[in-house]
Amino acid sequence: MPEDEPLQTLYPFLHGARQDADRLDAALLESVQLKARDSVDVKARFFDENAAALVRVAHALADVYRRDGRLFTMGNGGSSCDAAHIAVEFLHPVTTGRPALTALNLVADMAMLTAVGNDVGFNHVFVRQLVAQARHGDALIGVSTSGNSENLLSAFAKAKELGLLTIGLSGHDGGRMAASATVDHCLVVRSDSIHRVQETHVAIYHILWDLVHTLLADDRGGLSGADEQ
Repeated sequence: MPEDEPLQTLYPFLHGARQDADRLDAALLESVQLKARDSVDVKARFFDENAAALVRVAHALADVYRRDGRLFTMGNGGSSCDAAHIAVEFLHPVTTGRPALTALNLVADMAMLTAVGNDVGFNHVFVRQLVAQARHGDALIGVSTSGNSENLLSAFAKAKELGLLTIGLSGHDGGRMAASATVDHCLVVRSDSIHRVQETHVAIYHILWDLVHTLLADDRGGLSGADEQ
């Protein structure tokens, strides 16, 4: 067999040949099923192992709102989209009858991010905003699939100095966020796939949002029919 024949078999398109359409579709269909099952399995495993921890986080965040505190969110890249998503869930509840809760997305102000990143350094982009806006009794959620984002770790350290509740969503082994004394609660999705971690993060903060509203509704005298899901 010629030396490059195995590569031609695996990657025919690199050698001017076309892949067999039927075989390719069959492989893609199998890939869809495998990825979907893996996504379900990762979520199921996380919630089996961390349901009680998630309830503790919900109680802590509900207490912040009871004291008229606010939530700040942060993340980088795809996790910055999660930070935005978390903030809008609390600001604009999709379930009828649930009140808006103050949440500020620290990734939203592009001028601020680029100014601080350019003038001081990217590790300070969230710290500077917390110094200006956060107050004792607020909360901060940071999302990082690795748990090692320097600007999140810097912001968590500053948040603890300012007296904020700190919550991390991480993946893999939790990284430095999971080991940090500046993160009060770190929910770790133990998967090596960034995509599976991100998919589980979405489920986590959707459920967290629901639990917080349920706890606050109980303070108001119970859930109404409009509040139930």
